This record gives sequence, structure tokens and C-alpha cells, in this order.
Amino acid sequence: MSDLLTFHFDVDGDDFTSAGQASVQIKKNLRQLGISPDTIRRVSIAMYEGEINMVIHAGGGEADVSVSEDQVIIVLKDQGPGIPNIEQAMQEGFSTAPDAIRSLGFGAGMGLPNMKRYTDFMNIESEVGKGTTITMKVNI
Repeated sequence: MSDLLTFHFDVDGDDFTSAGQASVQIKKNLRQLGISPDTIRRVSIAMYEGEINMVIHAGGGEADVSVSEDQVIIVLKDQGPGIPNIEQAMQEGFSTAPDAIRSLGFGAGMGLPNMKRYTDFMNIESEVGKGTTITMKVNI
């Protein structure tokens, strides 16, 4: 694979049943490219956690994935409320998810920590009232 492959997904913020579709599609795409199962698993987990966060907190967003010979780059962007305290949000178990979301089994406060755990690099840029962009890289 000598060229950079890119994939774009719109994440619907109004539909929990469609949350995770981008990570499922990326899993299929990476499998077709012959990427190792461990790398696919790591990318899929990070993508899924990001998608769920966009649905819960931001009303949806966009996911862009670039695949090169040596890494997968995931960029998640939303125009939600932003993250007021990134350091606090990165703590396992910290969640601002409403009770209605928690009753569905989401919002346990593991999304951002899992995204960091399963990637080789993660950067969060967030501005309150404007949105959040998360860039993650997984080495192949």
C-alpha cells in the first residue's frame, strides 16, 4: 500500500442504534487491506469509543480515517459543547453523561481513557461552546 487511503464518516447524533457504524466499516476496510487483527482491534475500539462520545455529548460529528503503510490516523471532530477540563475527563470513571444515557449502559467514564489506551498517540483540542477535535494514531 503505497498511497494514503482515506475514509470519511458522518456520525449521527440522534440515533444510538447507528452509533458504531463507522468503526464497523473501518474494521472491514482494514481487514480487506490485510492489516493485522491486533491493529484492527485497537483502531475499532478507539473509533467506537469516540463515536459513542460524539453521540452522547456532541449531537454527532465527523470521523476521518487515513491509512498509510505504517499507521492509521483517526480524526474525530464535533461541534458540541466542548470539554471544559480535559485532564478531569481523562480520569477513568469520570462522566458527564446524563442518567438517561447511563440507564442505557453508556457513559461509564471509560471512553477517553480507552481511546488513549488503545492508540499510540492521542491529542484532544477542545473549546467550550465550539467543539472538540481528537486525533489518534495507531502504528501498524
